[in-house]
Amino acid sequence: MSDESHSYLHTAEDGISRCWWGSDDPDYRRYHDEEWGRPTIDDFKLFEKISLEGFQSGLSWLTILRKREHFREAFAGFDFNKVALFDDNSVLCLLQNAGIVRHRGKIEATINNAGRACDIVDEFGSLAAYIWQWEPDAPEPHIGKGEYNHPIPSITRTSQALSKDLKKRGWKFFGPTTAYAFMQAMGLVNDHMEGCACRHEVEALRLAFKKPKLL
Repeated sequence: MSDESHSYLHTAEDGISRCWWGSDDPDYRRYHDEEWGRPTIDDFKLFEKISLEGFQSGLSWLTILRKREHFREAFAGFDFNKVALFDDNSVLCLLQNAGIVRHRGKIEATINNAGRACDIVDEFGSLAAYIWQWEPDAPEPHIGKGEYNHPIPSITRTSQALSKDLKKRGWKFFGPTTAYAFMQAMGLVNDHMEGCACRHEVEALRLAFKKPKLL
């Protein structure tokens, strides 16, 4: 393991080495150890993550993580078939819900995106079948202007293409940076650092994972 990789690891009091972001806060630690990077095929979980990544824009993921149960209750468990039926009164109710992020644009985008998710299911058979088409064949470098010294990218050609395709399909609040964070979380890539206790477990899960079939 290189010195650079080592600098992005942290060993907590439990003696386990984790990615630097997943060691200190208990909520982050559980999310890192139990969820992040594990391949996901469930349509509603995929839609939840897309939606929450949109709500995170301008905020920390920890803020969203701590509100996640409130979001799930407010958005019908992220069943996009139900969320697509939300109307103006639903928006007004959500804007009064202190348990979530009360941002009209993000709320309306989530409702809009639910309808677009239904369209994808009609076309591809499932949201998962559409999403897993975008798994890269190999790790991709960061793309963008200026120096970028972090070992993990924030925008790749695939995340850029995924964002562009969803935008063309009418989705909102899902730019290329958000798309890559989604890909990391849902297991389309394995960005647990070398030396992280979860890296090999996640890679084994990815290798065993069976992609959903297209219609």
